[in-house]
Amino acid sequence: MDPKMSQTNYPYSEHVLCDIDGRGVATVTLNRPDVHNAFDDVLIAALTETFTRLDSDNTVRAVVLASTGKSFCAGADLNWMKRMASYSYEQNLNDANALATMLHTLNTLSKPTIARVQGAAFGGAVGLVACCDMAVGSKLSKFCLSEVKLGLIPATISPYVIQAIGGRNARRYFTTAEVFSSRRARRIGLLSESVTEEELDSTIETLLEHILKNGPNAVSAAKKLIADVVDRVPDETLRNMTSERIANTRVSSEGQEGLGAFLQKRRPNWYIL
Repeated sequence: MDPKMSQTNYPYSEHVLCDIDGRGVATVTLNRPDVHNAFDDVLIAALTETFTRLDSDNTVRAVVLASTGKSFCAGADLNWMKRMASYSYEQNLNDANALATMLHTLNTLSKPTIARVQGAAFGGAVGLVACCDMAVGSKLSKFCLSEVKLGLIPATISPYVIQAIGGRNARRYFTTAEVFSSRRARRIGLLSESVTEEELDSTIETLLEHILKNGPNAVSAAKKLIADVVDRVPDETLRNMTSERIANTRVSSEGQEGLGAFLQKRRPNWYIL
């Protein structure tokens, strides 16, 4: 059987599908096409549970975040916003914390993550894209940080979006709420690639092929390394930390296998075609 076709499912919600193929590639799919995959508290809880489960699943090598229908995600669901309008401060705080927890869980997932973006990605959806390690968008995709149009702010997504596009670009798009193109999203760092609709899946597959040739523990350790090193001054503490980490990986079973395979001119045991 083709490993790409062998699948396991995590049936958390009809609105969040999760399939894991025989290679260990998990595809998490937002499945509310009738409302352009807008999210509410139920969807947020299902995504948090899904990401948490995938993080602890040692068979998973990579995660693709996708969606059904015309749009990647339209941001907050209208009915959810209607309910929020009558919430107390404490209820709003709990609601916001749930969204912040979901975004944090995605952002810190130990597996490499790829967003597959078609159509619109508005409001909180931009946060989902920014939390992924890589993002491939259709050239027809549109993006908007639309919160200020409603008298709100993109608060919970701001740490991830600002890290992706930088403070200068955030000053513009957080305050203008203008719609910007896939080409602009690629230029400012929100997207890794901007391709035709027909090239979306093949481009993502190319990224997955590269990932699956690498040591899975090393990939996770590399992700954590970035989080721990970014924006830090290369002082003695940081030099010692990075030296300790490379020493640990060299003597690990995966490091030994990788070095041995390289020296013996063979493929390491984790390599997937």
